[in-house]
Amino acid sequence: MGTRIGKEKVEREAGYLYYIGKDGYVWRTPMKRNKKGSKKRVGNEKISKEGGNMYYLDKAGYVCKAKMKNA
Repeated sequence: MGTRIGKEKVEREAGYLYYIGKDGYVWRTPMKRNKKGSKKRVGNEKISKEGGNMYYLDKAGYVCKAKMKNA
């Protein structure tokens, strides 16, 4: 498992995919079945990324990082 690095909690909505963009902010984009949604930045906290780590949102809505095996 990874370690929690974000202090901001992001509320998730059904039908969206959440990810950390190249700019370091949390973004959401609609899934294929969600026809009405649009891409939008949802987080205000900027995350500085390091090489060899994977960044993701956990079930609670916080940004976490985990060491990648093959990096």
